[in-house]
Amino acid sequence: MEDFNSWKDLLNPEFYIKMGGFWLILFIIFAETGLFIGFFLPGDSLLFVSGIYAVDIIKETFGSTGSDLLDTTILASSVAIAAIIGNEVGYYFGVKAGPALYKRKDSFLFKKKYLYQAHDFFEKHGALAIIMARFLPVVRTFTPIVAGIVKMDKKEFLRDNVIGAVLWSFLLIFAGHYLDKLFIDQFGIDLKKKLEIIILVIVLITTLPIVIKFVFGKKVDHSKYEDQDFE
Repeated sequence: MEDFNSWKDLLNPEFYIKMGGFWLILFIIFAETGLFIGFFLPGDSLLFVSGIYAVDIIKETFGSTGSDLLDTTILASSVAIAAIIGNEVGYYFGVKAGPALYKRKDSFLFKKKYLYQAHDFFEKHGALAIIMARFLPVVRTFTPIVAGIVKMDKKEFLRDNVIGAVLWSFLLIFAGHYLDKLFIDQFGIDLKKKLEIIILVIVLITTLPIVIKFVFGKKVDHSKYEDQDFE
């Protein structure tokens, strides 16, 4: 097992996989939306890299089923459940305590601008935002909270939550697993040895829309949220 000593390892999905395995992966996925301070945790890259290690992860946790497909499905299904629970917790947090967040001062672990961005995203895309937000870092952390604040219908939220979680977990985990096999079989390239490049590419792809929005988007009028009645 490799040694991880730098604080930068906290942004490295391989760190969590090798240090904590299956259960730590599930906790991180839950925390990214269930605990609003989890926005800084790796999400997309963690799932992709987990897909590469899927068979090893399941083997070390439960024992291998003998099937790559089944092992990967077990991992993706477990992650989807953790993601669903996380979003539900975020939703109910928004229902109970969300309005007060608009009046809360910024801190190291909390930035109101993320809440504003998630609110605008939700207003623009409606219920579909719950599904789409899964694929956007930071936004996926605050969107369920906003859904709770605006009192989105519980059944509709659960439906979109399940769809988004399943699509997100299965697409990224299966992509990681089978692209790794494809590159080894067709090109003799082991993606495990190219993780730094892969993570960088995933981070750039997933954060680019947010960066573009931040740089070129219209300035958000914060007062319209602070004055809004969510009761």
